[in-house]
Amino acid sequence: MMLIFELPIHPENQAAMARYMQYQFTFNGVKATERHAYERDFWPAVKQLPAAELMVIIKALYAREAREYQYVAIDIAARAVRKWQRSDLLQFAELVTEKAWWDSVDSWKRVFSEYIKRHPAEFEWVGQLFAQKDNFWLRRVGLILQLGFQDATCIDYLQTAIEDDQTTPESFIQKAIGWALRDYAKTNPEWVIDFVDTHTLSALAQREALKQL
Repeated sequence: MMLIFELPIHPENQAAMARYMQYQFTFNGVKATERHAYERDFWPAVKQLPAAELMVIIKALYAREAREYQYVAIDIAARAVRKWQRSDLLQFAELVTEKAWWDSVDSWKRVFSEYIKRHPAEFEWVGQLFAQKDNFWLRRVGLILQLGFQDATCIDYLQTAIEDDQTTPESFIQKAIGWALRDYAKTNPEWVIDFVDTHTLSALAQREALKQL
């Protein structure tokens, strides 16, 4: 039997939250702190479920209209990362492209990054879920996949991902290029400076890359 998860509706917050997301989605008006509290209460009821059953719940939540339910679905997927195998990640990669906007896409990145941290040998396979894909949201995940990896960053993958999208006009891609470079600059500023010097980057990507240098 499907477990029921319901968030309250706060009309006083709905308009502002929809406006912040450029009216891409409808909202219940539940802010993150309150939503996380509901998630914590729900988690004990689902954390012991087999992966297949938990996937059904995640997909059902993701299909709901209010945007907060997509956030809940992704948070549950991240909490349950120890359960997932390749077949599950393929399903999550499909969800990345559904109801896609920067908020959900960047949150999905966490799931794949945490999986890699648990299974470092799977990095190449996971990376290929995003490399050179037609959907630019998937490529954005690939660009920011290693945020926070520090010395564990695969430089070859990062460089190739950036070079593949170097001239893509999409601002969400250019922002991701700059973000990825800025993050890695905390670990290896010399490499990032050299990369920027030897590549023709958009003004947006270059500005973001060098923001903290």
